[in-house]
Amino acid sequence: MAEIHSGGCQCGAMRYQFDAPLRDIAHCHCTVCRRTSGGIVTTWLTVPLAGFRWLAGTPSQYASSASCTRSFCPTCGAQLTLFTSLSPATLDITVATLDQPQRAPADRHIWVQSRLPWIHLDEHLPQEQQEHIP
Repeated sequence: MAEIHSGGCQCGAMRYQFDAPLRDIAHCHCTVCRRTSGGIVTTWLTVPLAGFRWLAGTPSQYASSASCTRSFCPTCGAQLTLFTSLSPATLDITVATLDQPQRAPADRHIWVQSRLPWIHLDEHLPQEQQEHIP
């Protein structure tokens, strides 16, 4: 049986759905995620791009680096997805925008070389200085 998950932005203008298990979930500590989200960490879930679809709205996009494009709600500004050309068959989704984010705990930390020295999130999880993309 397929795992169907959904989510959306704060204002409700953007809705999405994907058919994939909740795995490959990482707390990202990079400077770009902090600045684009306004938060101290962004938690991402990686899913196959083929299983993702927008249900409502058309996202705005921003090229945050040479390899990454972020999608966000043009109304409320909520950051929703990240596509990287380094892994063209997948899409990263912000866990905080899932309808049930409590079902998607992180399994590792990435970009810990940029981690703020005063933040302590589940230090028992594996840590990657950058991010290892298979």
